[in-house]
Amino acid sequence: MSPAYREALEVRAGTVAYNCRVTHTAATSLDLSASSIDLTRALCDIESVSGNEKAIADAVEASLRDAAHLELFRDGDAIVARTNLGRGRRVLIAGHLDTVPINHNLPTKIVGDELWGRGTVDMKAGVAVQLKLAAELTNPIVDITWIWYDHEEISEELNGLGRVSRNRPDLLEGDFAILGEPTAGIIEGGCNGTVRVEVRAFGKRAHSARAWTGHNAIHDLAPILAALADYSPREVEVDGLLYKEGVNAVGITGGVAGNVVPDEAMVHINYRFAPNRTGAEAVEHLRELFAGFDLKVVDLAEGARPGLDAPLAMEFVAAVGGTPLPKYGWTDVARFSALGIPAVNFGPGDALLAHADDEHVPVEQITACENALRAWLNG
Repeated sequence: MSPAYREALEVRAGTVAYNCRVTHTAATSLDLSASSIDLTRALCDIESVSGNEKAIADAVEASLRDAAHLELFRDGDAIVARTNLGRGRRVLIAGHLDTVPINHNLPTKIVGDELWGRGTVDMKAGVAVQLKLAAELTNPIVDITWIWYDHEEISEELNGLGRVSRNRPDLLEGDFAILGEPTAGIIEGGCNGTVRVEVRAFGKRAHSARAWTGHNAIHDLAPILAALADYSPREVEVDGLLYKEGVNAVGITGGVAGNVVPDEAMVHINYRFAPNRTGAEAVEHLRELFAGFDLKVVDLAEGARPGLDAPLAMEFVAAVGGTPLPKYGWTDVARFSALGIPAVNFGPGDALLAHADDEHVPVEQITACENALRAWLNG
């Protein structure tokens, strides 16, 4: 999820989510022998809006406690389970346990051949597939580290995967990573980076009846808005995938009162940049685009190259089939990439329905992703 959207959700996660919170006094039982569809329902019906992940983390931990082939670790509300079979290669498979706030979309329901409810797309269907396979696969062709973590949907500093990487970096050692973000069962490589900046213009206050004695900062935003309107975003091929960039105004502020010429105005701009550019290069591009204006960086997250030329990535693509696509939004694959681990996004659900009130996933996508991962990991 993009850090830009995380900020907007922090307020909601602390207010709306509080009013719909469910209290759990004991670990909910998860039947990992059930179908991945039923397991998705069970996970979704454990409300786990960001900041309220303890109950679902307890349930995940309890369901795997008796799996003799797995070594379990817990860091806050993040659960790590790994095999130690002496294989020559290790794959990391991860998913986040939290959701954005619910809005009358729990408990889940089946409508035709679709499962509806908060978290069905983002991303408990992916987590269900992972949990079922974690319990089932006792003799995979690679060693596997399964990771289920908290606080993905809000501020970056709270992200459970980031916390594990700081507290136990040894648990994130591996050769290839798969993040179960919704991709409709199509492999999506890497991700765009994102940077948000505030571009300001300054003037001089005056009474609007005598405007000539001041200088209107809002009027000075015109060149910034013109540059945005005229901007032609790049389409960049990176390791065989075509990434589309975007530079957009996402907010604008200014004004003091209805009879005052404003002395300051600001445009909030979000740049989604292709992963062949570093964050520093992206910021420099914006400084060139808005030369002469005050520019402040308020959020920056590096992108991730696709990594599809890595041997395990090529084997995974061959096993799953289809043509890999780029991931336009930012995801935690960037954290794996920063650790030098090539990573892809792969999971059930349409990303366009993530966070929507009508969030739903075709049940056949859940089983298709399960079957594809099982076949690959079993060789």
